[in-house]
Amino acid sequence: MTPGDAALGSLEALREQNRLRVVDALRLSGTATRSELSRTTGLSRTTVASLVADLQDRGLVVEQRAASSNGSAAHRGRPAAVLALDSSVGAAVGIDFGHRHVRVAVADLSSTVLAEDVVELDVDHAAAAALDAAVELVHRVIAESGVDRDRILGVGVGLASPIDRRTGIVGSNDIAPSWSEIRPAEELARRLDLPVEVDNDANIGALAEHSFGAGRGVRDLIYVQLRAGIGSGIVIGGKLHYGVAGFAGELGHIPVDSSGAVCRCGNRGCLETVASAEALVAALRPSRGDDLTIDGLIELVRAGDIGATRIVGEAGRAVGRVLADLCNFMNPAAIVIGGDLAATGAPLIDGIRESIDRYALPGAARAVEVKAGALGARAEVLGALALVIGSTERLRSAGLVSLRREEELLLPAR
Repeated sequence: MTPGDAALGSLEALREQNRLRVVDALRLSGTATRSELSRTTGLSRTTVASLVADLQDRGLVVEQRAASSNGSAAHRGRPAAVLALDSSVGAAVGIDFGHRHVRVAVADLSSTVLAEDVVELDVDHAAAAALDAAVELVHRVIAESGVDRDRILGVGVGLASPIDRRTGIVGSNDIAPSWSEIRPAEELARRLDLPVEVDNDANIGALAEHSFGAGRGVRDLIYVQLRAGIGSGIVIGGKLHYGVAGFAGELGHIPVDSSGAVCRCGNRGCLETVASAEALVAALRPSRGDDLTIDGLIELVRAGDIGATRIVGEAGRAVGRVLADLCNFMNPAAIVIGGDLAATGAPLIDGIRESIDRYALPGAARAVEVKAGALGARAEVLGALALVIGSTERLRSAGLVSLRREEELLLPAR
C-alpha cells in the first residue's frame, strides 16, 4: 500500500466515523434539522450537509416534514428540513427477563417502540417456561408491529442474573438456579432464527438511562436497579464497565449485616436481604397482610402510610451507605435509581441522599446528583433494544457502517 492509499483509507475511515455520528444522533433524537445535527455532533454544517446527502443516497435518512423553528431559515420563509432515519431500513427486538416477568418489544432504528407485551412469570425458577414465553411474545409483537421479519436486525436480551461474558453462561447457580448452565443467547438464537445478544438486566437498564433517560449526557454514573433483586450498571467515561468476566455491578450482594438473613447467593446479610422490593414486602406482610405485593407497597407509600414510608426510607439509607463507598471510589456525576422501588419517590431518594451526604467524602457527595430514572419499568426492555440498535455488526448488516473496528465507532457505550 502506498502512502497515498493509506491517506485515502484514513480519510474514508474518518468520513465513515462522522457518518455514524450523524446516524447515532438521529437514532437518539428521533428527528433533527441539519443545524441541530451540527450542534449535536460538533461537525461543521458543510460536513453535516455532505454526510446527510450521502446517507440519503443510501436510503438511510429521509426528510419527514418542514420544521417551523426559530432558526434563520424559518424567518426567511424557508423552514428547515427535518431529518430522520428511514424506519423501513431495519428493526430490533428487545426482551427483558425480570425476576417476575418477561417483557418484549419491537422498535425501529430510531428506538420508537412499535409493539410491546408483557407476561407475569417466575423467571428465576422457571427458565424453560420463561424461554417459551419469550419466544411466543416475540412472534406476537413482530406480528402486531407489522414489521417484515426480514427487517429484524437482531434480538437484545436482559436477564436478571450475572452473565459470564466469556462463555455466555448464566453466571450464578444460586441467584437463578433454573438457568444453571444455560446459554440463553444460543438457545434463543436457535429458536428464533435471529442473532441474539444477552446482558445483565442492570447493565441494559444503565444503557437505556444513559442513552435516552435521566443519565443522558453523563459520562460517569451508577444506575441502581431496585426491584425483586438489586443490581447496578456502572458507566465510566461514557462506557459500560463489565469487569473481566462481566460481573461488575453486583451491588445487591455486598454484605451489610454479618448477622443478617441468608441471601439467595449463599452469603449472609447482603444488601438485597434488607433493601430489595421483596425484602420490604416480606417485612410489611405481618402487619399489612400476606397478600401484600410490590405494587401494594408502592401504593401504601404514595398514600402516606407511616410504616411503609419508614421502611422504604430505611432501605434507601442502606443502599445509600453502600453507594457512599462507591462515590468515594468512583466519584460519579450521577446516581440514577430505577426498578420497581424507584416509584416510591422521595422517601427512597431522600434516604439514599442522606447516607451519601453522611458517609461519602464531602467533595464526592457534593459532586453526585441522585435522581430517579426517567424510563420506569420499561428501562430494561429499551436497553435490550439498544443492544441491537447500538451494535456495530447489526448496523453494518443494514448498510449503516463499514468500519472494521468497533472501538473506532462513536456509539453509545456497551
